[in-house]
Amino acid sequence: MTSTNLFANFIIVGERTNVTGSAKFRKLIEADDYNAALDVARQQVESGANVLDVNVDAAMIDGPAAMKRFLNLIASEPDIAKIPLMIDSSKWEVIEAGLKCAQGKSIVNSISLKEGEEAFLYHARKVRRYGAAAVVMAFDEAGQADTARRKIDICTRAYNLLTDHGFPPEDIIFDPNIFAVATGIEEHADYAKDFFEATAYIRSELKGAHVSGGVSNVSFSFRGNEPVREAMHAVFLYHAIRAGMDMGIVNAGSLTLYDEVEPELRERVEDVLLNRRDDSTERLLDIAEQAKVGGKRKETERDLSWRQKPVKDRLAHALVHGINEFIVEDTEAARLEAERPLHVIEGPLMDGMSIVGDLFGAGKMFLPQVVKSARVMKQAVAYLLPYMEEEKSAPAWPASPTARS
Repeated sequence: MTSTNLFANFIIVGERTNVTGSAKFRKLIEADDYNAALDVARQQVESGANVLDVNVDAAMIDGPAAMKRFLNLIASEPDIAKIPLMIDSSKWEVIEAGLKCAQGKSIVNSISLKEGEEAFLYHARKVRRYGAAAVVMAFDEAGQADTARRKIDICTRAYNLLTDHGFPPEDIIFDPNIFAVATGIEEHADYAKDFFEATAYIRSELKGAHVSGGVSNVSFSFRGNEPVREAMHAVFLYHAIRAGMDMGIVNAGSLTLYDEVEPELRERVEDVLLNRRDDSTERLLDIAEQAKVGGKRKETERDLSWRQKPVKDRLAHALVHGINEFIVEDTEAARLEAERPLHVIEGPLMDGMSIVGDLFGAGKMFLPQVVKSARVMKQAVAYLLPYMEEEKSAPAWPASPTARS
């Protein structure tokens, strides 16, 4: 399979409707503000999420009631209900409450062997009866799998149990556990490598099964330093998808381009994830604070230095980053420089989309980002269309006297 196919098939599970991953969403559910909670879901869909993860497990929340209410509200919102749901809970009664009111095919997150085979198969039969797919955690009676060998052994055991009892392989989504790296604890140094190794085995040997995981877990050591965390997520996804990971729980609105990660930071993040050096954690820590200070700016302090570049470069930047704020202005500037409006499409706009295609094919952009690029392209073309129509309807130049004779 080509890298283009690998990345085109990657499914993004929006994580912001999960109370354990979003303090904002948790507070909205606790405050009974379900309309605002729906807006969080809508934002994830608009940002490119292919599946919506919903988790309402919190001490102050009645889990079954909250899950039922929120999913029923989602069902009444066509712009949200158009994507599948991942019903996420550590409590079976909450999962079942969600399954009873979820439309279409949903995903249960999760079942595992931690309570033994009997409970595991009971839950699997229930999941299948509801017509759902299941996330299967690499977790057995002895605890969560941390090494590649343990991940592989547990997932293989679970796969054989499920398929032997008629569970469709294509409805099995393994979560081989993404753990935090760069913790300062030597035993944690191979956590990302072990995930990549287990993922490659699952996709190769456990035919039909998928691999998912909560990507933000890998950067837990850098809480509060969003530039470093987003760099770690981008680099982790780049390697995990190449290993075969085809689904991931992420914030769909904050995916960073692999190539946009500052080169030194990217190298040090890769050193940590691939455990390439004994001092990789220390080297990442050395530049982490600098990355935080020089990282993402506030909206009022955006870096607009790209606005000083020639118009063809501005159009390419807008397409790659999915920025539509200046697209009409820059398209008009390009039109004034071009001989014909069509030349703007065939020239700088197609050049920009070619860059997008190259980045996507190399696994350095994800589908939601490509969709944003396409929307910007569509807006630019829509602006040019009236000029192209006007050009078509303009009277032809009168023939020269010699031509008439």
